[in-house]
Amino acid sequence: MASAHQTETPRITMAQAGGRWLSRTFLPPWWLLLITGVAWIVVSIILLRFDYVSVYSISLLFGFVAIAAGILEIGAVFMASGWWKLLNAILALVFFVAGVLAFVSPGDTFVSLAAVFSFVLIFAGSFDIIMSISSRKEIDVWWLQLIGGIIELGLGFWAAGYYGRSAVLLVAWVAAFALIRGVRDIVSAFRVHGLQHPQPPPKPAAS
Repeated sequence: MASAHQTETPRITMAQAGGRWLSRTFLPPWWLLLITGVAWIVVSIILLRFDYVSVYSISLLFGFVAIAAGILEIGAVFMASGWWKLLNAILALVFFVAGVLAFVSPGDTFVSLAAVFSFVLIFAGSFDIIMSISSRKEIDVWWLQLIGGIIELGLGFWAAGYYGRSAVLLVAWVAAFALIRGVRDIVSAFRVHGLQHPQPPPKPAAS
């Protein structure tokens, strides 16, 4: 009946729900984010294949990873909407500052490098946890980013209290950071795909 059709409760599509975090004024192709995520995962695997023994080489390694994360976070600023723009911008700034510090003083001690890296991990982990919880109703795989954020947070506190000289452990932390960045970009790819290809609302049942 026509009256039944008019009183039907409207359904919120993925495009409408995703607008709380993503702005449709600028969205890159979803497959570009997917490629970026896969690239981060490949980088994490490559990092674990090399043998870094000096704090100098590990600092440069961390510097490159941090700068790359900052550049990609700048892209997230254009994708975000509302207060998320500011949060993404702050996260990008943290990555850039950490990368510059790693390049400026690459010969510092393992403890100094662990201290800088712990700050990055704690900040990035907290951000990922907040963003994943806020998007739990928008995407089915939100828990992947939540798990990644919790791991980052745990590694950050571990690095903050680390006073050893294990080069292998520092490289493993950097590789874990790259892996979690990859997971986050893959999750973002699914979210952008939902915005760019929203599912049509179900047709009302014939009366």
